[in-house]
Amino acid sequence: MSAAAGITRQTMLTVNITDENMLYNAYMPFIKGGGLFAQTPNRLPLGQAVFMVVTLPGSSEKLPVSGKVCWVTPVGAQGNRPAGIGVQFDDTRESAALKDKIETMMAGKIGAEKATFTM
Repeated sequence: MSAAAGITRQTMLTVNITDENMLYNAYMPFIKGGGLFAQTPNRLPLGQAVFMVVTLPGSSEKLPVSGKVCWVTPVGAQGNRPAGIGVQFDDTRESAALKDKIETMMAGKIGAEKATFTM
């Protein structure tokens, strides 16, 4: 057995969310523990481990969060949706803190009728 056996390769993404509209489109409140959609032409398999560095609107703070791919929108998807992946946050303090920050910013907007990048 090699030293690398059992090690899962993790993909790293930088997600820079520039405004609240983009945050509304990317946030996935219907995912247990929360999640974010990251626009990328790279198609990753469901369940793939992902590490993201997220910047929220109005902040230069880089927030680390890990998770796994739970959604895939391929290039050329219906409804003119951007290609990318949805990442379900892992059950960590960092993930919970990011979810809380997002939901505070999105107060009153989550669950609105407006379509997002995923639903």
